[in-house]
Amino acid sequence: MVAELEALGTRVSAALPGAVTAVKVAFGELTLDVETARWLEVAAHLRDDPGCLFVNFTDLTAADYPEREQRFDVVLHLLSPKHNRRIRVKTQTDEQTPLASLTGLFPGADWYERETYDLFGVTFSGHPDLRRIMTDYGFDGHPLRKDFPMTGFVEVRYDDEQKRVVYEPVKLPQEYRQFDFLSPWEGVDYELPGDEKAKGQ
Repeated sequence: MVAELEALGTRVSAALPGAVTAVKVAFGELTLDVETARWLEVAAHLRDDPGCLFVNFTDLTAADYPEREQRFDVVLHLLSPKHNRRIRVKTQTDEQTPLASLTGLFPGADWYERETYDLFGVTFSGHPDLRRIMTDYGFDGHPLRKDFPMTGFVEVRYDDEQKRVVYEPVKLPQEYRQFDFLSPWEGVDYELPGDEKAKGQ
C-alpha cells in the first residue's frame, strides 16, 4: 500500500515538474506539498488524470504557524472513489497572498473556502462570494489564528432597555484565582480515613 501511494506521488510529481515540493506517506495516506502558484493546476490534475480521478472534494482548512513568514498551511483532502484512495494536498501562504479558489473545479469548496477565510484570514482569488460565514459581518479578527486573544475583543449581549443586541469591549472584572496546585487530598491539617494504612500503622 505504501509503495503504491509513493508511486502515485512520484507520477504526479513527474507530470507537473516543479509543482510538487514533497511527497510523504503517513497513516496510510499520501500527502503532497505543492507550490502556492500552482495550487489550482495540481488540483485540476488530481481531478482529471485517469490515474488519479480524485473527483470527491472532502475538506479544506488551514493551520496557523505565526512564527513562520508563510504562516498558514492550507490543507485540501480529496477522495478517488474509482481507485479507493484519499490524498492530502498542502501549500503555504501568508496573510496577504491569496490562493486560487477551487470552486471552479469543486463547487463544494465554496463553503470551506469561506470558512477558512473567516476563521484564519486566508483569501482565495476568484471565489464567487468570499465573505464571513461563521462569525458576524462586523467581527474583528480571525478567531482560529494563534495570536487571536482567548477572550476576543468584544462581547455580545441583548440589552432590554434598548431592545437590541449590543456589542461591548470585553471586561473581565473578577480577580484571577490563585492556585496552589496541591491535590485536594494533600495539605490538610487533619487525618483522612485510610491515612493510617499509608503510614504503615
